[in-house]
Amino acid sequence: MKKPVIADSALVSRYILGHEKSLEILINRHKQRIYSFIYSKVYDRDLTEDIFQDTFIKVIRTLKLGKYNEEGKFISWVMRIAHNLVIDHFRKNSRIPKFENSHDFDIFSVLKNTDIDIENKMIKDQILGEVKKIIEFLPDDQKEVLIYRYYNDLSFKEISEKTGVSINTSLGRMRYALINLRNIIKKKNILLTS
Repeated sequence: MKKPVIADSALVSRYILGHEKSLEILINRHKQRIYSFIYSKVYDRDLTEDIFQDTFIKVIRTLKLGKYNEEGKFISWVMRIAHNLVIDHFRKNSRIPKFENSHDFDIFSVLKNTDIDIENKMIKDQILGEVKKIIEFLPDDQKEVLIYRYYNDLSFKEISEKTGVSINTSLGRMRYALINLRNIIKKKNILLTS
């Protein structure tokens, strides 16, 4: 006799009560659909993997904090989170110039625009110098992940392979690096805008 299929809402409730395996069942049940959806927007396997991981980190955090309310279906809610993270990715990347892929990591490499005037270049160079100084204040493990991610444009999967830690540990270090950068900027009252 076939085992009855447990509804998503029942699995969510079980997970909230501490039954970790329930989340694993939910992820396996919906992985293909969510992964395909993200890939259809970004057309990049590593990026899809990163956004997929971020989606479930957000799902776990929301469930653990008890902030999930059963308004609609679980899958619709997760798809909304994935969709928002895809939008965030595109917003961020249209705003932030890509870093050069070099060992010297000259961050925020000046946009390839020959018309850039001298004053703007000076301001940009000043900001680059400030950011480099701030990064030096970070703990080594956080600095390493930040450099790999933003300067060398590696995926979290590649970073975890290079550093020998799990993807989740890499993601955690990245989050702490960004939080610490924000705190340092606030504490030292550094203005990073022209």
